[in-house]
Amino acid sequence: MDDFTMMFPITDILAITVFFVCWAGYSHYVDTRAVAKRPVAVVMNDYRLRWMERMLERENRMPDVNITVAFVRSSIMFASTSILLIAGAVALLGQIESVRAILGELAYARPAPKALMEIQVFVLAGIFIYAFFTFVWAIRLFNNMLVLLGAAPQSTDCDEVIRREYPRHMALFAGRAFRFSNRGMRAYAFGLALLPWFVHPLMLIGSTLIVLTVLYRRDFRSVSLEVLEELRTHH
Repeated sequence: MDDFTMMFPITDILAITVFFVCWAGYSHYVDTRAVAKRPVAVVMNDYRLRWMERMLERENRMPDVNITVAFVRSSIMFASTSILLIAGAVALLGQIESVRAILGELAYARPAPKALMEIQVFVLAGIFIYAFFTFVWAIRLFNNMLVLLGAAPQSTDCDEVIRREYPRHMALFAGRAFRFSNRGMRAYAFGLALLPWFVHPLMLIGSTLIVLTVLYRRDFRSVSLEVLEELRTHH
């Protein structure tokens, strides 16, 4: 038990537990339980519905295609960056002793034992592997959106049911793609929050709470959200 405690101190176990509980809890909260509070993602669903309603009325769909392609490219950029970050984390495994020596020079640092630091690196790499797969799935969904845009009928050539239901289902599909894209960007935010763990486990708790506060404010209390709500009520 003493050897285990030396290799995996209680403070590190507590810190990483707080980290994952905050990440999973906030993701569940913002994606499901907080829908009634209308975070940015929910408000944007209204705009996506209006976008698809306008798309159905347009004869030229190239603006809609270009917008979707921009989302594809954005997700591709994040997915490609994730691969570079994963490679960097793996390369770090060969420099553990050097990293421990550098951290040991810091006044308030508490370098982890080698075995624990290897786990820290693997956790960091795992976060960006998760981000990579969420962005890859978002890319696939956005590509499917392009097919749906190409298959969309003209509003003058379809009945009332199709005019009502096709934009709604397209907006739901787009919302699903954006949900995975948002999850990937959330993984990036928490991946950055994990970095202070290499210095001290208590710093991981602090950085996790800071990231959680920033994400909550941007999702529920930002000025941009107020502008989106105001525009929605005036149109």
